Amino acid sequence: MIDEKQPLHIEHLQAAAPSVGIVPGDVVEFRLSRFTVGLGARVIDRLREASVSAVHRLLGVSWTAIDGIKQRVVVRGLERRDEDVLTHVCVDETSFKKRHDYVTVVSDHVSGKVIHVGEGRRKGTLDDWYRSLSDDRLHAIESVSMDMWPASITSTRKHVPDGDKKIAFDRFHVVRKVSEAVDKVRRQEHKALLKQGMHDLKGTKYHGLTKHGNMTPSQKHRFRLLRASSLKTSRAWVPKEMALSLWRYIHRGWALKGWTRGLRWALRCRLEPMKDAARIIRKHLWGIINAIVLKVSNGPAESLNSRIKMIKVKRRGYRSKKRFITDISFHLGGLNLYPEGVKR
Repeated sequence: MIDEKQPLHIEHLQAAAPSVGIVPGDVVEFRLSRFTVGLGARVIDRLREASVSAVHRLLGVSWTAIDGIKQRVVVRGLERRDEDVLTHVCVDETSFKKRHDYVTVVSDHVSGKVIHVGEGRRKGTLDDWYRSLSDDRLHAIESVSMDMWPASITSTRKHVPDGDKKIAFDRFHVVRKVSEAVDKVRRQEHKALLKQGMHDLKGTKYHGLTKHGNMTPSQKHRFRLLRASSLKTSRAWVPKEMALSLWRYIHRGWALKGWTRGLRWALRCRLEPMKDAARIIRKHLWGIINAIVLKVSNGPAESLNSRIKMIKVKRRGYRSKKRFITDISFHLGGLNLYPEGVKR
């Protein structure tokens, strides 16, 4: 029998193999583990649906042991992962805790699998992943979809050949910049109107943020009244709708002309929040045009971000960033986690 008070070595497991129901091949596969392959597979099954604490209560195995199994199977899954050719890559960050503590998530746009999770969102976070790729895999990348975060841009330009032609700024983040500017105009104007005893913009926050086609009939009626007025908010709404419509181009030249015309209008609108947003977009216009021509977005990464948030809710948050990263790879990495010979 295995003495749980003594450190485990592979020779101990080999000697104990017959008594604990595993064969020598299984010993190598589950090295440094005191559990049978069957129990390990059951733990993996339960962890896919429940937290470590819940599996601890269900199986009567210690929390530390279950967490250890999870750590080992993720390492094993990463070691088994084939070096697939990545053509379209998404880069996004998700919060670990409050106060701007993030992890960077790299995913495959085609399969939707998480490829890499790095601590923080510094330039070095992506540098480490790019350095792990062979030259052939780097040359095979056709697009890298991301937000306009400088560290991600710099790292991709440095490592991916012709990065300036492959970096694509996500539509959602571009439109969000314009929507935030519209809301800032509305808040400033609403505050000024309230001082005059006027309530024209009361309850209109989501009128300027909602896409016109998604509005309810009552919202559309109220919005038509706002558009017919001389309010600054109604003028600010025009560039936002223009930004939504300018993603339908096919050719780079026409897309550049359309965006240049729209930005020129926004810069002349005499609304400072809109002008600020237009300057940011003009600075990153090259990546927006890439996204339009390449027909890529960060939609799959945003979907993964929602699933990561659900994992975090299930766990009631994390104190260890390492465990957070392990859980992301466990649930969303598409890894082969089971021991040899076990199929699910």
